[in-house]
Amino acid sequence: MDRHDFDALLCDLDGVIRFFDHRELNRLEEESGLQAGDTLRTAFTPERERALLLGRLTRAEWAASITEGLTARVGGSRAGELAAAFTGAPNRVDPEVVGMLGRLRGTVPVVLVTNATVWLDEDLARLGLHDVADAVVNSSRVGVAKPDPAIYAIAAERAGVPAGRCLFVDDSAANVEAARAAGMSGLHYREVAQLRTALASRLAL
Repeated sequence: MDRHDFDALLCDLDGVIRFFDHRELNRLEEESGLQAGDTLRTAFTPERERALLLGRLTRAEWAASITEGLTARVGGSRAGELAAAFTGAPNRVDPEVVGMLGRLRGTVPVVLVTNATVWLDEDLARLGLHDVADAVVNSSRVGVAKPDPAIYAIAAERAGVPAGRCLFVDDSAANVEAARAAGMSGLHYREVAQLRTALASRLAL
């Protein structure tokens, strides 16, 4: 981990702030004779993932595409159930992380940098996260996705801080390495204690 001396925090959403509950999906996969994660892998084939994260698919179109991709293996009806269970999976936020980000916003800019969908704003509002950050850099809105160097430049610009003064936090090691290549400090997030330590230079935690 790099030094935690920073003037802006750039933070991923999924795997840091938001977490999905796939227990029902896992049950359906097992019942259908699939391996755990088969639906996820179908949902995120390179072609589907690119279209989704660059804003070219609605939620309904994505679910229909997943259904199509699974139909030959489990039949159309069950494929539709699996797609619905995946795209509509319950999710929660980590209240400790949200609390720390809220406190941090009083000291430095906080920017969400996320590979996400065109319906992200609806999701954030539903989860009470509409004001969790000063700005949101959503791949499906800006037209580039992590780890493309361009998205890090956009995030630093939205923060109003040079890249070298940004701390980037993500649960993907590849995304963190790309941020470091762009001149940022980086934290590969695995547990909340890491973030607590990283923000200690800015907060009395």
